[in-house]
Amino acid sequence: MRSKNASHPEPTYRVTRMTSLHTNTKADRPAAGLPASLVLLLATGAGLSVASIYYSQPLLGVLGTDLHAGPRAAGFVPTFTQMGYALGILLLAPLGDRFDRRRIILAKAALLALALLWSALAPTVTPLLAASLVVGLAATMAQDIVPAAATLAPETHRGKIVGTVMTGLLLGILLSRVVSGIAGQLWGWRAVYGAAAASVALTGIAVWRWLPAFRPTTSLRYGALMASMTRLWGAHPELRRAALSQGLLSIGFSAFWSTLAVMLHDGFHLGSAAAGAFGLAGAAGALAAPLAGRLADRRGPELVTRLGTGLAMLSFAVMGFGVFLSGPAQLLLIVVAAIGFDFGVQATLVAHQTLVYGIEPAARSRLNALLFTGMFIGMATGAALGSLVFASWGWLGVVALSTISAGAALAVRVVRRRHAGRAGHAATLQTQASTSI
Repeated sequence: MRSKNASHPEPTYRVTRMTSLHTNTKADRPAAGLPASLVLLLATGAGLSVASIYYSQPLLGVLGTDLHAGPRAAGFVPTFTQMGYALGILLLAPLGDRFDRRRIILAKAALLALALLWSALAPTVTPLLAASLVVGLAATMAQDIVPAAATLAPETHRGKIVGTVMTGLLLGILLSRVVSGIAGQLWGWRAVYGAAAASVALTGIAVWRWLPAFRPTTSLRYGALMASMTRLWGAHPELRRAALSQGLLSIGFSAFWSTLAVMLHDGFHLGSAAAGAFGLAGAAGALAAPLAGRLADRRGPELVTRLGTGLAMLSFAVMGFGVFLSGPAQLLLIVVAAIGFDFGVQATLVAHQTLVYGIEPAARSRLNALLFTGMFIGMATGAALGSLVFASWGWLGVVALSTISAGAALAVRVVRRRHAGRAGHAATLQTQASTSI
């Protein structure tokens, strides 16, 4: 397919230089399909960038000892990283609508690689904290890659392609702790950060080589761009429902993972390695992303949101029966339930993204930022509530909290369906009345 200006033909998928903001590239309109290599590049980039947020968690003990930092000071490393990521989603992700996403991804990849290298060379905990904040900010390149995939994908395959890219992102989240813990034990914590910096740098080179340029969808200045997010939030009920439902689901998800290690230690006398191994069970749930994308393409994302939230609620509830089982059987039940609710949470997220990206294509980066802001509010709330509930009512209290939050997420989707049905019936009656007049 050629550009409208025949004197300036564009390559099919590769753009090494953007000569004009008005150049018509494949990023401006979907092609019949995307090369598997490009989808794999996007999935890998999303996974490696978001994994940077979680590498530090299994390394806190050893890096604290090496830097002569106490547990409290070392504990601020993941805190600063998460803080940077939250700020990056809110303040930087919307820039994808204003500027070429390819350039933004390249800039963040360079900054992330430098921040990770800075972390590897940090002589004391203070520069490591500063580097961690920058790591979080730059790791939001994952939130630029996902809308880029949605833009490149043809509408009929958008759910499948976004689901595949989300699989890479989710595997980055779930496997980063396992890989970091093993590599840190074998080669030290500085080697983990150094290898992470190299992997992100190589990803940046691949993006520069193969990712096409993207035409900006708005000319708003930064202040107006941020203000427009308020308009988007107020104008689109489907966005608010998606953010609310995903946020409620994230409460239960975060409550489980933030209390699992303590429960395994107190109830089964198992260490952090066992808790990290549960991440492998969660990784199996990440397989839901491409399957959910395909189902959303065929049957609609609304159905997937209800199936996903329902599966998560059922999986959380089943864990409550563990009190009637022996120790090994209870652990097996938790593993199976973790696969189930991870599957449900990830499927629901992919479906919500498919819904949100279809609302207003010119504002995909801002819509994505709002959706993930709601999700991370739920994550933070779940971590706090999970710790409080576990201290007061134990593991069954956490199971109850997770089940209730997933049930509330399901209710948001079911109520929306009934409301839509009544609204559609009312619109039909109004149209018939207008026609008769």
